[in-house]
Amino acid sequence: MQRCLEKQAIEWLAAAATDPGRCKREWDQGTGTALLPAGRFWDVLSVPERLGLCALDLLRRDPLEPPAPTLADCAAGRIGFFLPPDPGSEWTGSGVRRVGRGSWVAVPPPYRAAGRLGWLVPPDGTGTLHDPAALEQALREATGLLAVLAPVSRQ
Repeated sequence: MQRCLEKQAIEWLAAAATDPGRCKREWDQGTGTALLPAGRFWDVLSVPERLGLCALDLLRRDPLEPPAPTLADCAAGRIGFFLPPDPGSEWTGSGVRRVGRGSWVAVPPPYRAAGRLGWLVPPDGTGTLHDPAALEQALREATGLLAVLAPVSRQ
């Protein structure tokens, strides 16, 4: 069963590539990462690591919302939330960047980390993405929590 889900996740993620076969070969034989175009099947909201980890923790509180693909870039200290493409959306906040049409995202395969990139929540192959409204609420709540904790962490 696990292998079947992994195969579905690989196919779903590779489908975003201009050449899915080449994408899968890069994962298996190349650098371990593939550059995939954003804006077709998904956008990525990239946020600072502390904010992203806190928001992801808040999102996981709702047992009715399945976890959605979330990528960590350990070297850059960023968390990427995969959400539906929306060229008209505007996300604002310190260090918040939306990666959409015309941009590329380096991603490892769903079954393992590659260098500095790893999945906190790998894609499951069903196309599940973060709900933008729920993600926005979690980011707002996380921002508030981090603001309260900041004076404590300085001591």
